[in-house]
Amino acid sequence: MQSVVLTLCYVAAAPAQLTIEITQGVEGALPLAVVPFSAGLPLSESEDVSAIIHADLGRSGRFDLLPVISMPARPSNLAEIRPEVWRSSRVDYLVVGQITPVGAELSVQYALADALQGQPLLNEAYTVDRAGLRRLAHIISDRIYQQLTGERGAFNTRIAYVTTERKVGGGDYRLIVADTDGFNPQIILRSSDPIMSPAWSPDGRRLAYVSLENRRAQIYIQDLFSGQRQLLTAETGINGAPSWSPDGRRMALTLSRDGNPEIYLYNLLNRTLSRLTNNTAIDTEPVWSPDGSSIVFTSDRGGSPQLYQISVSGGQAQRLTFQGNYNARASFAPDGRSIAFVHRSNGRFRIAVQNLSSGQLRILTNGDLDESPSFAPNGQMIVYATSLAGRGELAAVSADGKVQQRLVLRSGEVREPAWAPFNN
Repeated sequence: MQSVVLTLCYVAAAPAQLTIEITQGVEGALPLAVVPFSAGLPLSESEDVSAIIHADLGRSGRFDLLPVISMPARPSNLAEIRPEVWRSSRVDYLVVGQITPVGAELSVQYALADALQGQPLLNEAYTVDRAGLRRLAHIISDRIYQQLTGERGAFNTRIAYVTTERKVGGGDYRLIVADTDGFNPQIILRSSDPIMSPAWSPDGRRLAYVSLENRRAQIYIQDLFSGQRQLLTAETGINGAPSWSPDGRRMALTLSRDGNPEIYLYNLLNRTLSRLTNNTAIDTEPVWSPDGSSIVFTSDRGGSPQLYQISVSGGQAQRLTFQGNYNARASFAPDGRSIAFVHRSNGRFRIAVQNLSSGQLRILTNGDLDESPSFAPNGQMIVYATSLAGRGELAAVSADGKVQQRLVLRSGEVREPAWAPFNN
C-alpha cells in the first residue's frame, strides 16, 4: 500500500539539517572581524546573531574572518571602536552590534565600520521577536555582503532538495525546504515513492515537482504556505522536468503523450497545453531564459545529449554546446548571460558553465558524478548534487570556480537541489 504524507512548513518532527563545510575559498579575501554582539539576555546558539553572520560571510569564501579568540577588543557600538587597537590584527572591517530587550521584542543594532578609521559604512537598527533573530541575521549578512562586494547577498534565501533513506521493504523520500545554511529544514512532501525535479515558482511560494506515487510519473504544484497541492499533468508515459516561466503564468514540461519525449508549454491560467518541439529524438529538461523569450533544453537529436535553445514561439532550435559528447541539465544564470550544466569529459560528469555570447566553456567541479546544477538568485554560487563514496550529497561552487562547499546530511542521501528566488 502506497503512502504519502503531506506536511506544511511548520513540522513538529524536523528532519536532520545539512552541515556546510568550506573546502576552498578565495585568495585575497577581505579581512573582516564580526565581534560578538552584546546582549541583554541569554541567547541560544540558533539565536546568536553575530555567530550566524560570521558563519554566513565565512561560507561565502569572500572574507578572511578573524577568530573571536584573536580579537584584541570587543566593542559593541561605533563609539567603542578604537582603530589603533585593531591595526595589529590586520583587519580592514569590523561588524559590531548589540541586542536589547524592548518589551516583548528585541532591538538589534549593528554597524559595519572601517577598522582603521572607525567610520561607519552601515549603521542600522531592527526590532524583531526572538523567532525572527535568525532570519534577521541572514538579512544583515546580505547587507554587509552587498556593501563590501557590490553584489546582492543570498543568505536569506532557501534551497529545496530531496532526501532518500533506504529501508526494508522500500524507501523513504522527502521533499525538503531549508535555509541556505542548512537550518530550519521543513518537510514539504514525504512518500514511499520517488520524488524528483523540484522547481520554484518565481515568487518563491510554490514548488512544482514530479512524484511517482500510484506507480506513474505525475507533476504536482504545491503551495508552501497552505500545503495545498494541485495535480498538473498525469499523461500516459513521461511527465517530467517542470520549469516555471519568469512571469509564473506558464510551465515548460517534458511529456511523451504523443509517443516521443517532447517539450510542451502549459498555460497555468487557462490550463491549455501546446507542443513546442517536434523531433524524432528525445527532447527533455527545459529551462526558461530569465527574460522569458526562449527555452534551453537537452536533446540527443545530434547523436548525443547536447543543449539547444528555442524561442517560446517555436521555430528552429539552435545547438549551444559542442565540446564533449554529453552536456545536459541546464540552469540559467539570473542575468541570462551564461548557463551551468552537466558536462562529461574523460568519463567524469562535472558541472560546467558556458558564456552564451562567446561559447566559452569552463569546468567548475572535480567530481566523478556531479549533476543537477542550480544557480543562486544572485548568480554567485551554484548548488549541485554529487556522489561521494557512492552516497548522494549536495555541494556548491562559485560561478568562477574559486569557492567550493560541501553540504553534508548526516543520514540518508540528498539529491535534486533547487535554489529559491529572492524573498522580495
